[in-house]
Amino acid sequence: MDVKQKYRTIIFYKDYFQEFFIKQRDKVKDKIIWTFDLMQELQRVPETYLKHIENTDGLYEIRVQLGNDIFRIFCFFDQGQLVVLANGFQKKTQKTPKQEIEKALKIKEDYENNKR
Repeated sequence: MDVKQKYRTIIFYKDYFQEFFIKQRDKVKDKIIWTFDLMQELQRVPETYLKHIENTDGLYEIRVQLGNDIFRIFCFFDQGQLVVLANGFQKKTQKTPKQEIEKALKIKEDYENNKR
């Protein structure tokens, strides 16, 4: 059996991500899981799938596209290799909604405060 090296581990923080995930169609769920596998197995994840959010301290978006549907899942790193998932949403406009970014930053802050 071929065991792939994992460069990252994805974890959920509270149930922000799950709340988003359970509402999605099966094909969307499959694409999200496929994208997570890619993130864990590739040493360098292309910006197509993982992009730093400008003007934030370490907030990233995982980018999932299925046909014309575009989804974003916010995340951040803990100890470099651990990817912590925050909120997700379906993207309807060109720009990422500010309230979604603010929500993700609050989740990140909450996570960091709880770790101490």
